[in-house]
Amino acid sequence: MSTDGTRDRERTRAAVLEAAERLLGERGTRVSVAEVAEAAGVSKSGLLHHFPSKDALLVAVAEHGLQTFVDEVMRHVDLAENRPGKVLRAYVRTLCGGSERAMAVFSPNTLWSGLMSVPGMEPVVAADAEHWRTLFARDGLPEGRSLVVRHAAEGLAAASSVPPYLDARELAVARDALLALAEPA
Repeated sequence: MSTDGTRDRERTRAAVLEAAERLLGERGTRVSVAEVAEAAGVSKSGLLHHFPSKDALLVAVAEHGLQTFVDEVMRHVDLAENRPGKVLRAYVRTLCGGSERAMAVFSPNTLWSGLMSVPGMEPVVAADAEHWRTLFARDGLPEGRSLVVRHAAEGLAAASSVPPYLDARELAVARDALLALAEPA
């Protein structure tokens, strides 16, 4: 297969995933395969060549979104921080102002809420949860502190999607407090 053919396939797949993610965020799982195909600029049969069913498309959107979130967190890892809690601090930085896209994952109006009932979704989410458990366990901080800081950061990301409840200054104050908690004792 030519490199150009591979690139075209990858571009088409990326366009479909981006369109599906955007439409799911706007309208939830009611969105049709035909609507996603139109938004991606491909035919419905072209979309179904890459994703054989709507459920397969939704699972792929979830996998893509979860991997994008992991990549965002890893971009926030400060390699100069040669001490325990490096990944947890990157997680806090990502969710507390470092990435609007990552913060949106935890928004109460997120596309994720409707995806959990899709067949095939549970193992994808379970694998992601295990991935984070493993990363944080290797990060070198006590489990209890890591859990509290992690889930507090997720809560702040959710609260920031409703501006009257958490403004930018408050988010920065809370982020700094969580970063301090994510330092070794």
